[in-house]
Amino acid sequence: MSEFRLPDVGEGLTEAEVLTWHVAVGDVVEVNQTIVDIETAKSVVELPSPFAGEVTALLVPEGTTVPVGTPIIAIGGPTGPIVPDDASSLVEGEASADGEESAEEPAVQSAGEKREPVLVGYGVRTASTRRRRRKGESASAPSEPVEAALGRVATIDRRALAKPPVRKLAKDHGVDLLEVPCDGPVVTRADVEAFIAGRRPEPQAAAPTSAPVAAADGDTRIPVKGVRKATAQAMVSSAFTAPHVTEWVTLDVSATMELVERLKSDRRFAGVKVSPTLVVAKAVCLALTRTPELNASWDEATQEIVLKRSVNLGVAAATDRGLVVPNIPGADRMTLLELAEALGELTATARAGRTQPAQMSGGTFTITNVGVFGVDAGTPILNPGETGILCVGQIDRRPWVTGTPGGADERVEPRWVTTLAVSFDHRVVDGQQGSRFLADVASILRDPALALTF
Repeated sequence: MSEFRLPDVGEGLTEAEVLTWHVAVGDVVEVNQTIVDIETAKSVVELPSPFAGEVTALLVPEGTTVPVGTPIIAIGGPTGPIVPDDASSLVEGEASADGEESAEEPAVQSAGEKREPVLVGYGVRTASTRRRRRKGESASAPSEPVEAALGRVATIDRRALAKPPVRKLAKDHGVDLLEVPCDGPVVTRADVEAFIAGRRPEPQAAAPTSAPVAAADGDTRIPVKGVRKATAQAMVSSAFTAPHVTEWVTLDVSATMELVERLKSDRRFAGVKVSPTLVVAKAVCLALTRTPELNASWDEATQEIVLKRSVNLGVAAATDRGLVVPNIPGADRMTLLELAEALGELTATARAGRTQPAQMSGGTFTITNVGVFGVDAGTPILNPGETGILCVGQIDRRPWVTGTPGGADERVEPRWVTTLAVSFDHRVVDGQQGSRFLADVASILRDPALALTF
């Protein structure tokens, strides 16, 4: 039998949460077959199996956070269930990540029992599951002797048939799918919603660790973990380590909006999304060539400024699991079309929750767009390890004075206007450098033709 231990899928990650198992006890898996989704401090990651054989035990239940190196699944030969080396872990209480005790409930397949095929997200689970101790259970309840646990045949823990989105809905509302009435063999979303609407209030049980928990006084507590926890820690560290300075500029970007419309009709850009963010990204890369101090980092150990040789452009993306900042390596060496393709892929991957840790490492400068939320501007906090971040506000129609100041052509007319704000690490960047960078970005957005002069 082989045990697969939770690996460090990022750079120095210490723990991860098991989100969804794609296999069940009794399934036969192949090498590199996806077996589980985990959430790290950076993203959701699919883990492939390093072994081929039959799944004999799922050692960590869904919703549990465990340290790197913890055995999460046991895979043995296809001839029958194999008892893990540490048999006592099947029955003895064990401390979970949040301090609650959990207990193993072994499930051994009886001789001659027919195994049912299992599809991803559906299927029958004949699993030994480790569950959290529910409220009201005694933490000091005696454990079943190991010999008795190994000698008895446990009742099969069957999973109701349901698609992954339906399972998530049930999990978020603390619903056991086995309790949901349904007309057919598969539990549907309508079945779960009807069950949620019709059930009576019950005493508060241990809620899923990712869902809001209503307290007795009416307050709601939301557990912070995974991406949100890492973001909170990083922002606190950045805000109280790097001395932030923020500068602003409000400008007319009508020429940029005209360029965006022309690119949308260009057949070379037919397969990609063209937006003002694309032009902003290109302007940032060009402006950084004149002010490389914004594309740098501060080395605390050596008290040195490290100028980066390329622009790994980070783009902040809001997801259901929190803020992620994947980056585009070598963005400064890309054509406008290549940059558009990279931005499109980055955005689609982030929205699908499949951004990998490697895609969020090594960033050198970040763009965050609060304009998509209808916000004019903000004071962004630096991504840890970086020296600069540009915040782009909403682009909307505003009255704007055009023409020669005091001249006959001076007038007020509606124009496309936005506000940019750049925050920088004052240990690395002086006011002159920060102002020059922001002025360069603004100049290109006012008149994109100026990009030819950089």
